[in-house]
Amino acid sequence: MREKRTSTKRILLIIGGVLVFTFVILPLFLILFDGSKIGNVAIIPIEGPIMVGSGQVFSGEAVVSSGDITNFIQEAEQNPQIKAIILVINSPGGSAVASDEIAAAVVKAEKPVVALIREVGASGGYWVASAADYIVANRMSITGSIGVISSYLEFSGLLNDYNVTYQRMIAGKYKDLGTPFKGLAADERTILQEKLNTIHDFFIQGVAENRGLDVNAVRKIATGEFYLGIEALKLGLVDELGDMATVEQYLRTNYNLDSLEPVVYQREIGFLELLAGVAADFSFDLGRGFASWTLQENKMILMT
Repeated sequence: MREKRTSTKRILLIIGGVLVFTFVILPLFLILFDGSKIGNVAIIPIEGPIMVGSGQVFSGEAVVSSGDITNFIQEAEQNPQIKAIILVINSPGGSAVASDEIAAAVVKAEKPVVALIREVGASGGYWVASAADYIVANRMSITGSIGVISSYLEFSGLLNDYNVTYQRMIAGKYKDLGTPFKGLAADERTILQEKLNTIHDFFIQGVAENRGLDVNAVRKIATGEFYLGIEALKLGLVDELGDMATVEQYLRTNYNLDSLEPVVYQREIGFLELLAGVAADFSFDLGRGFASWTLQENKMILMT
C-alpha cells in the first residue's frame, strides 16, 4: 500500500514537472532567446479583410485586426534596431473604423514606411497604403476602389408571402432603421445615404492628404472603381511598379540601408488558442440556423 502511494506521488511529480516545463519554462526560453525579432526592417503583413476585432482560427477567412497592426507599428517604432517598416498588403478592405485606425498609426510613425501592394490593396486596404511614405504595386495589382458600401438583406416581401407580420414596437422613430423585416422609407434611405457620404468624404480627404493630391482630383476618381497598378501609377495613387526587390532597392537608395535584415511582425496563434478556435467554429456552425443568419444580416456595418 505504501509502495503504491509512493508510485502515485512519483507519477504526479513527473506530470507536474512536464506541465511546468511545457507551459512556463519553454515559453520563457522561447521569448528570451527568440531570434525572430532581430533585424533592421520590420515587415508587417496585412492580409485579408480589415476589422476591429481578431478573426477566429479556421473561420474560413483570415481577418486583419486593426489593434494587432497598430501594436506592431508601435512596437517597430520603439525598437531601436528597426530602421524602416514595410507593409505587405493583400486586402480588399473592410471596416471603415479599422482602416482609419491603421492609417492613423502609419501617419504617426516617424520611421519610413513603405507599402507593397501585392494582389489587392483596395478600398480600406488602399486607405492604409495611402498613409505610407512610398507605395509600390504590381502592374496588375487591384488598387483604389475609393468608396463605401453598406448593405443588408430585406425580406419583407417573403414575410408577406407567408402571411407573417412584422409587429413594430420601438422607442425612437429610427430605432429599427435598416431592419430586414420592412422596406426602407424615403427618409430612412436619405439618412443612411448621408452617413455613407460622410464616410466617403473622410476617405477622400485622407487619401488626398496622405498622397499630397488635390481633394477635387481625388473626388473625381473616387467612384468606387478599382484600378490596376499601371493605372494607379498614372493617377498618382502609387509611386512605382514592382515587387519586394523594388521596395528593398528604394530603402537602400533613399535611407542608406546597405544591408537589409527583415523581421516579420505577425500575430502568433498559440496551441490552446488554436484548439479554442476550432471548438468555437465547430459550435457556431452546428448552431447556426435561420435566426442567427437573420441577426447577422441585420447588422448595418459600413465597409470601405
